[in-house]
Amino acid sequence: MSRSGQNSEENLSEVIAVRHEKLKKLRESGNDPFKITKYDRKHYAKDIVDNFDDYEDQEVSIAGRIMSKRGQGKVGFYDLYDSTGKIQLFLKKDLLDNYDEIKTYDIGDIVGLKGEVFKTKRGEISIRVKDLTLLSKSLQVLPEKFHGLKDPDLRYRQRYVDLIVNPEVREVFLLRSKIIKEIRNFLDDRGFLEVETPVLNNLAGGANARPFETYHNTLGIPLFMRIALELPLKRLIVGGFDKVYELSRVFRNEGMDSFHNPEFTILETYEAYADYEDVMNLVEDLYTYLADKILGTDELEYDGDIIKLQKPFRRARMVDLVQEYTGIDFDKITDLEEAKEKVKDYDLDESKLNSVGEVINEVFDKVVEEHLIQPTFVTMHPIEVSPLAKKDPEDERYVQRFELFIKGAECCNAFSELNDPYDQKERFERQMELKKQGDEEAQPYDEDFINALEVGLPPTGGLGVGIDRLVMLFTNQKSIRDVILFPTMKPLD
Repeated sequence: MSRSGQNSEENLSEVIAVRHEKLKKLRESGNDPFKITKYDRKHYAKDIVDNFDDYEDQEVSIAGRIMSKRGQGKVGFYDLYDSTGKIQLFLKKDLLDNYDEIKTYDIGDIVGLKGEVFKTKRGEISIRVKDLTLLSKSLQVLPEKFHGLKDPDLRYRQRYVDLIVNPEVREVFLLRSKIIKEIRNFLDDRGFLEVETPVLNNLAGGANARPFETYHNTLGIPLFMRIALELPLKRLIVGGFDKVYELSRVFRNEGMDSFHNPEFTILETYEAYADYEDVMNLVEDLYTYLADKILGTDELEYDGDIIKLQKPFRRARMVDLVQEYTGIDFDKITDLEEAKEKVKDYDLDESKLNSVGEVINEVFDKVVEEHLIQPTFVTMHPIEVSPLAKKDPEDERYVQRFELFIKGAECCNAFSELNDPYDQKERFERQMELKKQGDEEAQPYDEDFINALEVGLPPTGGLGVGIDRLVMLFTNQKSIRDVILFPTMKPLD
């Protein structure tokens, strides 16, 4: 360690030691802040600032964290932050019996206070403090205000500090909460019923992904954390519900990058007597509804591009997009070796090229996705990569499925749901063969789901939307970790 780095750590340790000593003295004097159980807070910073005319010369009761200190002698100015914003405190020795003690309070301390609202000569809305109580002593040192907490790794590990010193981070999560609320409003108004399905399952189905496994001691059986919501929700359609949705966490034991976290939030909807075309219309309506409610405009900026959310979104078959960017017409190719020969220059993963459909899917991922900046519904996926979607009656090599791509990223996935139990059984058996060959993401054979289909699933349109990616789009964030309050992190030790 450099001498400057060592000195910095020593200085920090000294400052923390001083804070502990201050707390000790407070306790010895009978003023232990941690014995206070509540504070009668009646007002908030933003409301006072936004409605100054209503509050001028009125007494308020407010609480929050000290984030800066100015002044000396018999007068001081503190900036207090609460959950809504910032307001300035004016402290004068003549007005406060415990003024000398208050001057020893540190940045980060949490206080409650009463005082009158006024405007300083410089025009800043402030509170003339008449009573101030220390409610919690901060024993750690917050990052210096002008530099903030910039180390991304530390920001994610100590999100509580990130939220304190980087106000723009708080705004992202307030907006996330608003987006989720509006999604529920949108679906509820369209007659969808919100339901809850199990997190722990005997089988991990509904998607091609590697699950997390745990063990139930009483039952003496392994259980899997869900990787999707699909199969239980479709069972509810079998049971007679017409429109259902669930908005919740799922868990996938897979790689991590700017678009993937092992646990993430997903919305899944299922509508009886509808197909994937109806779901496309629903998705268009949802995105334009959110743009209006959240942003007040149908255009947004994301990573340097202006994204236009006007209806209708572009719709194109996967094979047509592949032909557009590679010149290869896969409609005319049925032989696997010919397909592999056509894409040999694209450096694809050979282990994933076991059928013509998989070749199409891989070349799409490698070559086409990055070009899909504006909202684009990619339709008619190969049947080999869509084990739960209904075949297209006009060409059974493809299924009635779409994915929405924006700025090169998949934002949602939807099907005309497969409801033929014979067809579903064959596809499960194909997935089991892939699992035997070492594919850890292949789906298990779900006998009870086959039984549910035999009871009878009506024609159904299903949808899955990655909420974290949707929030990334609407808040212009480049990493999924910036829209998840507590992203998965490897322990420092």
